[in-house]
Amino acid sequence: MCSLSQEQKDYLDSTIRKIADFPKPGVIFRDITTLLGDGKAFNLLMSHLYDRYKDKDIDYVVGIESRGFIFGAALADRLGVGFVPFRKKGKLPGATICEKYSLEYGVDEIEAHIDAFKPRANLLLIDDLIATGGTAKAACELILRLNGNLVEIISIIDIGIGGLKELKNYAPIYVVLQE
Repeated sequence: MCSLSQEQKDYLDSTIRKIADFPKPGVIFRDITTLLGDGKAFNLLMSHLYDRYKDKDIDYVVGIESRGFIFGAALADRLGVGFVPFRKKGKLPGATICEKYSLEYGVDEIEAHIDAFKPRANLLLIDDLIATGGTAKAACELILRLNGNLVEIISIIDIGIGGLKELKNYAPIYVVLQE
């Protein structure tokens, strides 16, 4: 199941709740909690991702806070590899490095432990959604600074507002559902 049929994509998409005008007017929020609550859909998605990466010599899956943790931890478990959380600044104990990124209303930071993975480890980076690409770009920069080998960037959803352009120079990008 290295590729999903259109019927499977349509099914997965149908399990994602779309909420208009959240968190502000004009935005359509993609709520993946409804996909997670549908055991059949979540299993389909995770089986698909496992099949795609099972033979890729992956050492760690990196998940971006917070929804990337859900998909990343599940995928790491299925692959039998480690999971690395990239968190918002101030949430990790111990020695960390940070990377700033822009938001439509300001600047934020994500961080990782300085010993999150071994140098030159093969990594997958996963998050639930790519919008502007800022958070994922910051995560890619952290991976580079920690000497990781980014095999692929995974997004469950791309909402089509240009975020993929921000990421194309870091690694191949795999999007499950394209809006």
